[in-house]
Amino acid sequence: MRFLFLIVFIFSTQAFANKITWLGQATTLIETSEGKKILIDPFIFNNPKTPKKFKQESFYENIDLILITHGHWDHLGSYSKIMKLSPKSMISMNADMANILMTKGELDKKRYIPLNKSGKFNPFKKDNVEVNMVRAEHSSSLKIGDDIHYGGEPVGYVVRFSNGKTLYHAGDTGVFGDMKMIDEYYKIDLALLPIGGSYTMGPKEAAYAINEYLKPKQILPIHYGTFPALKGTPAQLKKHLKKKKRMLNVAPGESVTL
Repeated sequence: MRFLFLIVFIFSTQAFANKITWLGQATTLIETSEGKKILIDPFIFNNPKTPKKFKQESFYENIDLILITHGHWDHLGSYSKIMKLSPKSMISMNADMANILMTKGELDKKRYIPLNKSGKFNPFKKDNVEVNMVRAEHSSSLKIGDDIHYGGEPVGYVVRFSNGKTLYHAGDTGVFGDMKMIDEYYKIDLALLPIGGSYTMGPKEAAYAINEYLKPKQILPIHYGTFPALKGTPAQLKKHLKKKKRMLNVAPGESVTL
């Protein structure tokens, strides 16, 4: 009987888990326990770190929601192509960036979910999933044709799943004191933090953010090793962590459950 209970417990835990797959740089695919697919910063087809099997167009025919942290090319990525592959998909980003894209004919207003920092929404009517837009410390711009446009302010996202677990995707950011508020308010279970340096936090700064402000249950380092300038490594991050077991060793294309 005890063995049977254990089998049922393991099965039920897996059945209600959410799957998070890192695809290189900041690109992250979330598959909720209800079967919905959320794609954050879809830099995929030209991403040198995205595994070949994840570059097949057919893989992106059933995306439900796209979240964009800011307008740089390696984060805005292939959003337009993916929205064509998934004609029912919706997208959210900061309102200023969205307004520019809609004005330039690069985004269908009917498929945009308006949002800005401190805003939240429930993307799926029948599922208890909540998306919160939070602050990030970075910059943002859009290149449309040969023109550069202001991209609004960069953001991060906190996704709360129906099982109560929370994921924090920090986007491109440096350390900022409000990370403490993000952790205290949302109770972060898994934090995806950039560690590459040059354009974002490096390993030492990310470790400081984790040790002093965020204190998540688990950390998944992202935004490193894609280009020569992004020199930070998970080993360097781990060296500076007070609680080293929190860090997950995940390569592009690999998944964790939450």
